[in-house]
Amino acid sequence: MQLEIRPDPAEVGRARRWARSRLAGSGIEADGPLAETLILLVSELVTNAVVHTGCAAVVRLSLPGAGPDAEGAGAGSASGSGSGEEGVVRLEVADRSGRAPVPRCVDGEATGGRGLALVDGLADRWGWSAEGGGKRIWCELDHLGGGCERGTAVYGGVAYQVV
Repeated sequence: MQLEIRPDPAEVGRARRWARSRLAGSGIEADGPLAETLILLVSELVTNAVVHTGCAAVVRLSLPGAGPDAEGAGAGSASGSGSGEEGVVRLEVADRSGRAPVPRCVDGEATGGRGLALVDGLADRWGWSAEGGGKRIWCELDHLGGGCERGTAVYGGVAYQVV
């Protein structure tokens, strides 16, 4: 399943609402910690796409139990989307900018620049690949995984928690 977004900051809210609406039938509680983490990741990756590239983008979401037919024609990924993996939630944002995503080091007073740090701390896996004239940034969450409490991440000695 996918959503096309315009290079407009208002699209971030629309992408969050779209992602939350797709959780029904996936086995993920719409207001549970995994859903809240997913929505935060949608916010961060879509914000990066619309603010830093100035290009339209496509958001793709693969949920456990959705099956391959839920992806829609042409929505598959040449990078191996993992959509067939049971228990893995995969989020991808593809844009037409060839600029690589670069994590930034910011001080405590800065109001931005922490998006990729949050993605790194909250996602079980993330990465990016060049695709045509643009790129695809992806992250995955393990739905059935153990480990640290979902929704808490530590980056640079600072703990972030989805509440």
